[in-house]
Amino acid sequence: MIEFDRVTVTYADAAAPVLRDVSLVIPEGELCLVVGSTGAGKSTLLGAINGLVPHFTGGTLAGRVVVAGRDTRTHRPRDLAEVVGVVVQDPVQGFVADTVEEELAYAMEQLAVPAAVMRKRVEETLDLFGIAELRNRPVRTLSGGQQQRVAIGAVLTAHPRVLVLDEPTSALDPGAAEDVLAAIGRLVHDLGVTVVMAEHRLERVIEYADSVVHVARDGTVQHGTPGEIMRISDVAPPVVRLGQALAWEPLPLSVRDARRRAQSLRELLDRHADAPVAEPIPAGACLLSARRVVVRYGDTVAVREVDLDLHAGETLALMGRNGSGKSSLLWAVQGSGARQGGTVAAGLDGVDPALLAPVEARRLVGLVPQSPGDLLYLPTVGEECALADRESGSARGTCRAILERIVPGIDPDAHPRDLSEGQRLALALAVQMCPRPAVMLLDEPTRGLDESAKHRFAAFVAELAAEGHAVVIATHDVEFVAVAADRVVVLADGEIVADGPTADVVVASPVFAPQVAKVLHPDPWLSVAQVERALAGARS
Repeated sequence: MIEFDRVTVTYADAAAPVLRDVSLVIPEGELCLVVGSTGAGKSTLLGAINGLVPHFTGGTLAGRVVVAGRDTRTHRPRDLAEVVGVVVQDPVQGFVADTVEEELAYAMEQLAVPAAVMRKRVEETLDLFGIAELRNRPVRTLSGGQQQRVAIGAVLTAHPRVLVLDEPTSALDPGAAEDVLAAIGRLVHDLGVTVVMAEHRLERVIEYADSVVHVARDGTVQHGTPGEIMRISDVAPPVVRLGQALAWEPLPLSVRDARRRAQSLRELLDRHADAPVAEPIPAGACLLSARRVVVRYGDTVAVREVDLDLHAGETLALMGRNGSGKSSLLWAVQGSGARQGGTVAAGLDGVDPALLAPVEARRLVGLVPQSPGDLLYLPTVGEECALADRESGSARGTCRAILERIVPGIDPDAHPRDLSEGQRLALALAVQMCPRPAVMLLDEPTRGLDESAKHRFAAFVAELAAEGHAVVIATHDVEFVAVAADRVVVLADGEIVADGPTADVVVASPVFAPQVAKVLHPDPWLSVAQVERALAGARS
């Protein structure tokens, strides 16, 4: 179905090719997972499948890409539209209609699908992704996760033979991600759709993959079975890392695989290691106090009289299903978003950020939104960093230093729009961190970040907390929460339903528990690093 024949992609003024001499074949009815570090070239490989690379992006493509018998050298993206459906990292960029139902119908209208068939496919898609109640909602008012499901559904209504997905679960809660992956699995197994998916949250998708393509930083590519590629990949899910640490053969790819091998590990830990004890939640000075906060959008109540205190030195994870009110709560306490009721007092003086000028408010409470590109408007990364230094009164190079600590090596002359989603998010975070706000609010900050970037980011968050900042991370990334958060607050329908130490909240939840906790349940182990430290102590 898809053939890459000695493909090399080089962008204008680039020092080296992004992809180098790639040859691989993806057969019909296969789910192929594309993995690699942030900025390695995964999106470029996906873009080459429907001709966006190079017909839209520019640059030079040497070699040949053939999809369903159509050569992308002679068939432009519009010629492949009926064969290849594409969902990009940021779904908002692909929306063209006002409401969910209209967006689902748009692609079929362009392909002249009969009206009766269109209506049937729209209803099937609404049910398939559990979004029937959203049919009349404006797409711009949806949460990031809801928008992601609509974007995937809008592509599927055209019944493409090839489906290309770039980070399809990045904005989805664990339950919604499982539903979407199950729906994609049915398309592969029952209808023979070929799916090529790039994803950093490998713990969610690796067990569904038939094959894996690994894109290295030098542009070379390796293609093989999930087990083969996980042996050499520079990114891997926690169960694979656990298997590598214990020299298990074959490497486990799912929680079920690992639990079958973990009996001896559980016995060893029970005999020689004390179960990890939850660290006390830092109780420094209260840097932000919110009382009875209410946020409404028309008749929809997104946040219902929420009370929340944030303390110096605390890292709090805000979790909950898509549409539970996480983003609305962040914007309300930051001062820029809607707030129909309640009070917010920030800083030692207890001032409401909504009453301050934007520059002053950012010194108290900073926020990086789900769409980080909204904060970036200058033509180069270097200019964004320089402006952030000037506006915050920071020493020259401060913003660039923060950026290097999260995702190193980004070209200062690159345009922010040309960065990967993870690189763009890292840049927005660096810009917002320049004023060193007492409270930092981050909305899905690990979207697009690879495994090593997440580790660097977790270390950076820990440094912020150690310096006395309060950090709030709204996220669906349970693996990141397990290593980075002291406290977890769970929202449901705009209300707080759980609030406590990370281990107490996530281990008790089959939805929010990380992979290691599921493997070693009921003991409260959260990460591979915890297990490795315990085993090292047992051996000594």
